[in-house]
This record gives sequence, structure tokens and C-alpha cells, in this order.
Amino acid sequence: MKILICAGGTGGGIYPALAAAAELQKLGVRREEILWIGTRGEMEEKLVPRAGLHLETITGGAIVGVAPHRRLRNAARLLWSVGSAARLVGRFAPDVMLMTGGYPAIPVTIAARRQRLPIVIYLPDVEPGQAIRFSLRFARKVACTTAESRAFIPADKMVVTGYPVRPELRAATRLSRAEALARFALGPERPTLFVFGGSRGARNINRALMALLPQLLAQNQIIHLSGELTWPEVEQNAATLPAELRAYYRPYAYLHEDMGAAFRAADLVVARAGASMLGECPAFALPSILVPLTFAWRYQKVNADYLARRGAAMQLTDEQLPQALLPAVTDLLHDQATLSQMSAAAGALDVPEAAANLAQLILQEGESA
Repeated sequence: MKILICAGGTGGGIYPALAAAAELQKLGVRREEILWIGTRGEMEEKLVPRAGLHLETITGGAIVGVAPHRRLRNAARLLWSVGSAARLVGRFAPDVMLMTGGYPAIPVTIAARRQRLPIVIYLPDVEPGQAIRFSLRFARKVACTTAESRAFIPADKMVVTGYPVRPELRAATRLSRAEALARFALGPERPTLFVFGGSRGARNINRALMALLPQLLAQNQIIHLSGELTWPEVEQNAATLPAELRAYYRPYAYLHEDMGAAFRAADLVVARAGASMLGECPAFALPSILVPLTFAWRYQKVNADYLARRGAAMQLTDEQLPQALLPAVTDLLHDQATLSQMSAAAGALDVPEAAANLAQLILQEGESA
């Protein structure tokens, strides 16, 4: 069976699609039977080839939440990309398509629809963004992370699969905490904070953390994934720390193979509230402090609300970070009873079979075409 995947832009859509692709290969789909269409200049250009999959790219960009001149330019790019997408889909002749959102998915969805291709959507977030809202009418089935999405998805199309955690992260859940800490030359004597803001990074989170490093490192140890945009600033700041504090600080621009170990080593996460938080923190039964990105549609706030209502996370805003981050982190890391309750709440949300659920749904729709 030949499978078309359209996923890109952010890890919240790319990583579940990668997990589904890995599961599909376990079920007998060959790598050459999978074509991934993504966006030029985005994360998938690095991540998809690393997974051994063939990637083709088209152009496009956001048309909501951007300046009018950029909206017009990006709309023109998306319209132009319908032809490119149609040629790619026609040449590959897939049996079924998986899409996980992002604006470039719109021209690919249009092309797939014209060729009467069965479409499966995977909704990583609780609430769909604009691309998935547009594509809902064309989809046969919509796989969802959580039943909370029932407010947005037609009941006859909705299937709750859980969030597919990529295999290398899932494998890291089997590490002992001591093994995970050893990957970063850290020991189990201190509480461990893991701070990250996605592949590009979260400037406000990074800067708030840097301002607090002397206080936090006095009693804790920190793994800090800064993202690429603010890495030079983070690296320069790290060099100014006294040696006795620097010994407990592990900053990185990005992690690939050791991302799972960082989750396993941590007692608490500070991060944005992208879709991956709905799957990756639960997989490690990991409590979190979430800082929803203000300009990320509404979806990050809805994700954070979902986890907070279930006792797995607490929330801060960007504006609160300078004053509230230190007491929030300190109180949680040194309140074992609350941390344990949040850990249990997070772990209860994990769906270990989510990738298999999504892969089976894709094959089912492809076979029924």
C-alpha cells in the first residue's frame, strides 16, 4: 500500500506522523511506499530524511495572524502550490493520505480530493487549527489525541487514538532515571528541571530562565533546550556562570537522540503548550509548567487548559514569567507530594498504543478505498 503523508511546520504535527510512519513499516509498508510532502525551509527538511523517508516540499505560509502583505503573499504561494501538489500526488499515486495540519496541507488536501484519495486527518491538539478545519469536509476519518476534541469534530468521523509518541522517546521510558541522568553527566542527588520551547525556541522562556539560573542552580540541576534562534544568547550566558553553578547546567540548542533521556531524567518540565505536551509528558508521567504561546491561535491555551484541569500541569503566561517562574519551580520541585500527584495525573493520560491505533486506521481507510 502506498501512503502519502502531509505534515510539517511544527513538531506537534511532524512527530506523530513520524511515529505513525514507523508503525506502518512494522506492519509491512515499505519505506519506498511512503511519500512525505512538507514545507520548504521547515523542520521536516531535517527530520524526515533522518527517518529514512522520502520528502518532497512545496511553498506556503500562514494566512492567519500575520501582516496583510504577508497574508496575500502566502495565499498566492498556497494557490500556486496546488499545481505542484497535484503533480506530486499524481506521480506517486498513493492509496491513502495522512495529514496533521499546517497551511501547506491545504493544497495537498485539495490535490488529494481531486484524485478521490481517502484522507485521514490526525488532530494533535485538542482544538483544530485553520488547515484542519478547512480539510475536515474532505476527510473520511479524524484521529484525535483526546475525546475533548468532540466539540470540534463530527461524531461519525472522529476516532480517539491518543497521541503517537515517536519510538525513540517511547524507548527512553524504559531507562532508569540514573541511566538517563548519566547521559548528561548528572547525578540523582538534586531535583532536575527540563526547560524547552520547541525546535526554534521560546525567547521569553529562555530569557526568564537565564535571569534565574543563579538561584535555581543553587539547589537544582537543569537541562535546557533553547532552540536554535536564541542559542547564541544562551551559550554566551552559560559561559558567564561560576564553575560551581555551571556544573549543574546542561544547555543545548537542540537534542535528537537524547531527547527521551532528557524527559526521563526530569522531575519537572517548563515548556510551551504545543501538541507534543499532550503525549510526551504523559508518556513519562511528567508534571509540567506550561506557558502557552500568545500568538499561536488558541490551541496552546486549550492544550494547557486540558492538562491543567486534569491535574497534570500548571500554567503561567509570558507576562508572569519574570516574577512567577522561580517560586513556581521551587515550590513544585521541593513539594514531593504535589509532584507525585501531578505525575500520576500525567501518566493516566498516556496511550501507549496510540501509534499503532493511528497506523491501523490509515491502513483500514486505504484498504476500503
